[in-house]
Amino acid sequence: MKIQYVIINFLILAGLLVLVGRKMVKRIFSDRRARILRELDEVDEIERAAPPEKPDPDRAAMGDESLTAAGESARANLAQEQALAESGVAQMEAFGERECREIHRIMIQKTKRKFFQVMKENVARTFSQEPYLSRMRAKEAAQVDEILSRIELTPGDMAYLRYHGVLYVTLTSTYKLDPALVKKVDEATTALLDMVGGRTSLWVLEDPSLIGGLRLRIGDTVYDCTVAEELYHFEKSISRAPVTSEEIVGAVLEEFTQKAQTTEPKLHIYQLGRVLQISDGICWMDGLIDIMYGEVVEFDCGERGMVLDIQPQRVGCVVFGEYETIESGSKVRRVGRIASVPVGDALLGRVVNPIGDPIDGEGYIYATEKRPVECRAPGILDRAAVTKPLHTGLKAIDSLVPIGRGQRELIIGDRQTGKTSIALDAIINQKGKDTVCIYVAIGQKDTTIAEIRMRLAQYGAMEYTTIVAATASDSAAIQYMAPFAGTAMAEYFMYAGRDVLIIYDDLSKHAVAYRELSLLLHRPSGREAYPGDIFYLHSRLLERSAHLSEELGGGSITALPIIETQAGDISAYIPTNVISITDGQIFLESELFHEGQRPAINVGLSVSRVGGAAQTKLMKQMSASLRTKLAQYRELADFTQLGTDVDEDTRRTLDAGAHLMEALKQGRFHPLEDWQQALLLFAVSEGCADGVALEDMETFEKELFAFFEKNCGALADGLKTGKKQTPEQLADIRTALGEYKKSIA
Repeated sequence: MKIQYVIINFLILAGLLVLVGRKMVKRIFSDRRARILRELDEVDEIERAAPPEKPDPDRAAMGDESLTAAGESARANLAQEQALAESGVAQMEAFGERECREIHRIMIQKTKRKFFQVMKENVARTFSQEPYLSRMRAKEAAQVDEILSRIELTPGDMAYLRYHGVLYVTLTSTYKLDPALVKKVDEATTALLDMVGGRTSLWVLEDPSLIGGLRLRIGDTVYDCTVAEELYHFEKSISRAPVTSEEIVGAVLEEFTQKAQTTEPKLHIYQLGRVLQISDGICWMDGLIDIMYGEVVEFDCGERGMVLDIQPQRVGCVVFGEYETIESGSKVRRVGRIASVPVGDALLGRVVNPIGDPIDGEGYIYATEKRPVECRAPGILDRAAVTKPLHTGLKAIDSLVPIGRGQRELIIGDRQTGKTSIALDAIINQKGKDTVCIYVAIGQKDTTIAEIRMRLAQYGAMEYTTIVAATASDSAAIQYMAPFAGTAMAEYFMYAGRDVLIIYDDLSKHAVAYRELSLLLHRPSGREAYPGDIFYLHSRLLERSAHLSEELGGGSITALPIIETQAGDISAYIPTNVISITDGQIFLESELFHEGQRPAINVGLSVSRVGGAAQTKLMKQMSASLRTKLAQYRELADFTQLGTDVDEDTRRTLDAGAHLMEALKQGRFHPLEDWQQALLLFAVSEGCADGVALEDMETFEKELFAFFEKNCGALADGLKTGKKQTPEQLADIRTALGEYKKSIA
């Protein structure tokens, strides 16, 4: 075990040097690397000089002791590796806490893989000796009986028989089987096919890598009773478990040792296929005839993929990880579940990829539940009317295009017009309102996502927000999964009776990623080279946003998808598709943006199909005539650009409209409460801002709020209730506004 310890240390050291690649790390670990190389040379010399070991006849009786000793030795080695990893993290604190945690995670993963490889070799050696060898051979007959009691023909097997007339059966065992057992298997499989017609072709193989037990494959279906299969499932369980301390390492080793000493191979049934071709992240497979769309498959190298195309002679899937490690002709296993992601409160405050793995360097996510990325949308009878407002904190939106909980409101506009800023302001405004936020970044740069996370953390919004990031460097498959993964995370909270705000930034890049996948899958292209089902792709995604009925808990998902237009063309294919799916759109105009209007919302093209139902009574009362006044102002402003002389009434209308437009301006990351917005719009509409210079409107706004908070507490409290104001209350507000106007005159 000493050489294994030295090799593991050297591998971890090499990984650190490659990942960090800095002179400081080289200087810290240079002495240790030289010492390890010297030890490797010494061990090699000792092994070359040592005589070959003679077999010991008494060694067969030491099965339990050898396995226990191997477990204790592996425990000591892994504990030392854990100590080395923690030491490496402590020495590299200068590189930043997150970077150290990420390196620590990679080191632990490598250590776990090496640990499992060593223990698997020990188990194989132990099961080749007595008393384990005799015990496993004695169970072969019982295993055959158990397998034969479960065999059946799948629809895929019947389809294969219909075209080929023969079904291949393979019986594989660790050691040579009793001819009577082979005959029994042959008779049972032949009798199975006699009922449907056709014949079998039986192959009998020996494979020591199975360690113990036997495996029967009929067509694509595998009936596995081997020790290797048990070790496969145990490896999956420990690969998902977090290893963060020596106590956990000891617990894992103890569990492994107990399982190895008392293992009783169970029957596992799964299906196998074969890789035909792999390129550009797309894998074509044969077999797996019974597989379903969206199902997960696993390759021999450990990478996973999701089925996206099913053809008569082959199955196409996208690979989530590094597809370069997958080879043609290798086996692929049907996992037996739809692609799913972890969900729950543990994801709040974290940045994850669309598979659910953390990418923020904050450590393991202790999520206990999962949800499929593709799920049926709530039915009509399961939904309730959209009546509760979801305030964004933006005056131009909450007053003109209000958004309700459960609504789908599209944010559309050219590049660099403030679409993401609106989404981030909406997230920041949910602080303290018991609303969970999911931000899905599709095809964005790493630096952009890092900046968004920093901004949300700066304003305390990351406490209730999860960022699902599929960066521009990720594959098209990962970018395709991102919005579906984010929706699955949001659905967990919705069905728990909570309110969720989800941002898709943006679906234009999502459509491009799906177009790339579709072309690689050889699907025919349609308008603008997009596949014909691109509309169905986005509709089944956005239909999952809803306000549930009280019987189902009353939770909601409010979706704000973002679409990027080219030169303001909202009649393009993808924009028109998403416009027809959503309940309204917020159109950001480049011209207004360049004029300094923030947010640059085009009032004429922006609409909310929910309307006043998603507003408080107060805001609905105060902004009733706002859209009309702005429309009049825009029309007169366009007319006066010709230089025509205007009368005094027109001049007053233009002045009032200019003050309204200025009042709707709002800086980034400064959302306002609903009552503040209503008060400001009412004050400007009543002419309180007349005579105030446009550049002083921001000061006017701040002083107005401070005046009401300080001198008109009762009126401010009445506005905060969100209720419609009575004529007497409106009169009191006008009086207070008059006093405020005098104070600033």
